Amino acid sequence: MAIKGPLGFRLKFAYGIGQTGEGLKNAAFGTFLLFYYNQVLGLPGTMAGIAVGTAVIVDAFTDPLAGSLSDHWNSILGRRHPFMYASIIPLCISFYFLFNPMVESQWALFVWLVVFTNLTRTSMSLYHVPHIALGAELSDDFRERSSVVGYRTFLGTFGALVAVFGGFQLFFAASPEFANGQLNEAAYAPYALFVSVLMAITIFWSAWGTRSVIPFLPKVKASKRLSVADIVVRVLTDIKAAMGCGSFRWLFSGVLVVFIMVGVDGALNIYVYTYFWELTPSNIAFLFLGYPIGVMLGAFIAPMMHDRFGKKAGLIFGTGSWAFWQILPIVLRLSDNFPENGSDLLLPLLILIRLIQGASTVQANVAYSSMVADVVDEHELETEQRQEGIFFAAVSFSAKAASGMGNIVAGFGLDIINWPRGVNVKTAADVPVETLVHLGILYGPIVAGFGIVSVLCYLPYSLTRERHAEILETLAQKRIAEQAI
Repeated sequence: MAIKGPLGFRLKFAYGIGQTGEGLKNAAFGTFLLFYYNQVLGLPGTMAGIAVGTAVIVDAFTDPLAGSLSDHWNSILGRRHPFMYASIIPLCISFYFLFNPMVESQWALFVWLVVFTNLTRTSMSLYHVPHIALGAELSDDFRERSSVVGYRTFLGTFGALVAVFGGFQLFFAASPEFANGQLNEAAYAPYALFVSVLMAITIFWSAWGTRSVIPFLPKVKASKRLSVADIVVRVLTDIKAAMGCGSFRWLFSGVLVVFIMVGVDGALNIYVYTYFWELTPSNIAFLFLGYPIGVMLGAFIAPMMHDRFGKKAGLIFGTGSWAFWQILPIVLRLSDNFPENGSDLLLPLLILIRLIQGASTVQANVAYSSMVADVVDEHELETEQRQEGIFFAAVSFSAKAASGMGNIVAGFGLDIINWPRGVNVKTAADVPVETLVHLGILYGPIVAGFGIVSVLCYLPYSLTRERHAEILETLAQKRIAEQAI
């Protein structure tokens, strides 16, 4: 069951604001976490990358666990909302301590990073998986789903913008002691507190603001209390059923690859902007605005684009666009066809490229989440089970693999190119020229080249608008027949 008719602005905004919390966390993770532990605290890139990347292993279970539990949860608050409320306190506490380690040795920092990265991401799974599953339940309309995802994408990107722009402007601004404020170790704990408070506000807002729809959402029948072993078996069964769906399997594979590429990009952005392009903290803040503003502009164009060309076309176009605009400035610079560092044209041109990249890439972001919601309907028709949670657990996992696997690749990459670390590495003059070139090649052509793999994965997807309409009609007839019995 879903809400009939168009969803109001208030409801879509209240739902979408919940993604702001995820955007805040992801942006802080992707932009600052590896840099903080590697460049500021001096933890080797390989150790930092592995520490963050271990969370991917934990996510591989906790995400589907959160999805399966909320799929089968029965309470007066429905299936999703109890988990959304329960996540707030553990998420904010673990995130704060992640950026405020109380240890100093390399191995102690490694353990601290492993523990609090996993606690933070597990807490986010408890919230995020039920939240995105809730979005699929709000409407079964082909276009309205893209609109709901558009709100979520817009507000999630706004959260990322606040985390990065606010970070550079308020906490990591240049000072007499630190020309590059992101090297100031003392600024990270206040920054983490700032992000934690904003996450708590937006997550509570979303849960409270969508409480009115609980009576209209799908429910499960009361069942006997399950043992831990029963829950594990059920989770594994749900995962097997989801991966047995051909349409979903191709989507998941393609997005997992491209999100890992995006994760490497996020982890290396601050290195590239600081040393390759030699930008000041203030310039970096404005450059970071380009991509999220592009995403927010493109998010509300996406439903119209999908109406005109289809969701699959949007997914392929967005993926290919991300790779193209990622490679372009690096290749032009390495071939001496781009403005020199410090020129008046450099920053505006980089901002323009990132803005275009964001506006085009978001067509894939919106298409993907909307397509997964359509796959849930196909799965219900085939299995007679409504399991948004387990499918969107995979969405959550693929997104978090961006910061997990992305940080592993970035960390190993930094050590392979012999990147110097420590707060004494203040400018490009402190880095060998060949190392800067290798950084650019890693960040541009190598990372973006995997976009081809993603596009190849999307090609077999065959769930069209027409087929989805047939599925909804068949489901509606089955529900009417069941009610008549």
